[in-house]
Amino acid sequence: MICFLFGGGQPTEHVVINPTDRQPDTAVGNPAAGEGGDAPAADSDWNLTLVNQWNPLPENYALTLTEVPGGEKVDERIYEPLMEMLEAAKEGNWDLMPKVVSGYRTQEEQQALYDEKIAEYEGQGYSKKEAEQQAKQWVAVPGYSEHQLGVAVDINGATYDLYFWLQENSYKYGFIFRYPGGKTELTGTAEEVWHYRYVGKEAAAEIYQQGLCLEEYLDQVEL
Repeated sequence: MICFLFGGGQPTEHVVINPTDRQPDTAVGNPAAGEGGDAPAADSDWNLTLVNQWNPLPENYALTLTEVPGGEKVDERIYEPLMEMLEAAKEGNWDLMPKVVSGYRTQEEQQALYDEKIAEYEGQGYSKKEAEQQAKQWVAVPGYSEHQLGVAVDINGATYDLYFWLQENSYKYGFIFRYPGGKTELTGTAEEVWHYRYVGKEAAAEIYQQGLCLEEYLDQVEL
């Protein structure tokens, strides 16, 4: 969960990437426990695994990673729909394809981001405890981040308008705007316009059409 700043309508980073430039796959085990791990989540529900500040990464979670243009990695199962979505965004609005600036993260990478955010708030005068509370709104505690699932991506583009396009069209490719501003009490995370998570086309369509967040959708499905 990283904030990308725009100035004068331009992003801090803009890179041309080739959607056909796919790299070899890499198998990983439980991201929270190190290499190895048990079997991955069942094929029927891997895309709906809930990870938030109240629900940690499953102990038996495993995935196979593949590299996307730009160097980030994601669960290989979301590669095709992700590339289709980015290509559609490019064709519909801009000459350059949006870029995935953060995909899968290891436990160590998530820890480093979390510690950095805490230090940032401490530098502003917050106590250690206050800094941790503030940091949790923007960076998930290690082991509680969707990025460790490999199905969530942070996206950057040519202009802020990209995020309006994604909010209206991402569901067509199986992705959802994961952290809307009006759902913070339910998701536990402040609004992140850049963060999109794969849930599959059926679930994504229902979430979009009903104005739900993932937590609400899963509660509804379980009833």
